[in-house]
Amino acid sequence: MTDARTIADFDALLPNGERISLADKAGKVLLVVNTASKCGFTPQYAGLEALWRKYRDRGFEVVAFPCNQFGHQEPGDAAAIASFCDLTFGVSFPLMAKVDVNGPNETPLYHWLKQQAPGLLGTRGIKWNFTKFLIGRDGTVVRRYAPTIKPEALERDIAALL
Repeated sequence: MTDARTIADFDALLPNGERISLADKAGKVLLVVNTASKCGFTPQYAGLEALWRKYRDRGFEVVAFPCNQFGHQEPGDAAAIASFCDLTFGVSFPLMAKVDVNGPNETPLYHWLKQQAPGLLGTRGIKWNFTKFLIGRDGTVVRRYAPTIKPEALERDIAALL
């Protein structure tokens, strides 16, 4: 979808296969993250959950897309991913179905995100798990954050948009 202007122009799959429109999240500040359960950055789930709990009543939402493209660090099915996230980190923010964020099978949402906010030196590809995209209330990409940037470091940017 090359004519997409905001995140509302996309949909996503829930782990049960149900398709949802991201237009339903219009007016919210979103943090879109590709995640994995067996990654060195996996403890970032705790920081993402803390941000979600602190700001959700003000219109903030974390939207996680599990991805198995980096070191095969998300090998489980939807039930295993949800169970791990709940039991290990108490995750209550939305987990979407597993996606590809790079390559021929990348989801259109990630194709758009990478166009809107290229990485270091203008690179388009997602380099690793826990790359984060901050979306403003107007549905446009505000900023891209590297996997090494911990969720708590984004708090000021999130609060400013709320």
